[in-house]
Amino acid sequence: MKTKVSIVKTDDRAEGVARSIDLLGGGEGAKGRQVLIKPNFNTADPYPGSTHNDTLSALIEIFRETGAAGITVGDRSGPASTAGTLEDKGIYALCERQGAGLINFETMPDDRWERFQPGGSHWINGFYFAKPVIESDYVVSTCCLKTHGFGGGFTISLKNTIGMLHQKHMAELHASFLSMKKMIAEANVPYSPALVVVDALEAMVDKGPMKGPTKHAGLFIAGSDRIAVDAVGVAVLKMLGSNPNIMQKGIFEQEQIARAMELGLGISGPGDIVLLTDSPEGNSVTASLRGILDKG
Repeated sequence: MKTKVSIVKTDDRAEGVARSIDLLGGGEGAKGRQVLIKPNFNTADPYPGSTHNDTLSALIEIFRETGAAGITVGDRSGPASTAGTLEDKGIYALCERQGAGLINFETMPDDRWERFQPGGSHWINGFYFAKPVIESDYVVSTCCLKTHGFGGGFTISLKNTIGMLHQKHMAELHASFLSMKKMIAEANVPYSPALVVVDALEAMVDKGPMKGPTKHAGLFIAGSDRIAVDAVGVAVLKMLGSNPNIMQKGIFEQEQIARAMELGLGISGPGDIVLLTDSPEGNSVTASLRGILDKG
């Protein structure tokens, strides 16, 4: 089943968020619903080490304007404490100023976690997943575009889900170097996002996820299919020039993506991706990405 992914060429975050969502039909699907926004706040490192506050603010504003019944930001950091990350990034003040709720998954009691064990999972005893995500009417994952130097390969929307797992699972994940990428995909089984928005104004093209060399992309990417969005993100990294893991391996051979396809979490190949854009500059980028995606 084909899915749409929007590509917007811009250097303005508020504009990039709005245009990328408009290309997908706007945020009307959130009207009257409880929206949960999951940012990339594993640490408070400056963007693209973490979600830029302006991107988060723009998303909150869009869903307020479209009539969401409520908007909540939720995440769990690591290795930094979540409370420290939220404080250092000014997220408590941002949410209060914009009238959004805020959930620190790290401090939730045991009854706010649900255990999952996907079939054929590489998680030894399964994992505990944040119930607020499962209970939300409309989950928005907002990500950065970057490589991951500790075994993940890259960190976009599939990897962003790891912040929805209980902190106690991180030791197992980081010790499972050979299975880590598959485990990242398996962590996505409990939920499906309504929307994924990737702030790719800058891309971290090596090392990561906290710090690493960056290249300017000037893009926003959005879609509802995690596999499709991550495939496009990896294609952008290839277009910019990245590390050997990205450049020497096919997009759909990347283990996060391959395992996610096995699990039926989205598309099954590049032919299922329909790229949308709204400008001549976007047309040029889209044409390049189409060629990279079709090579697999």
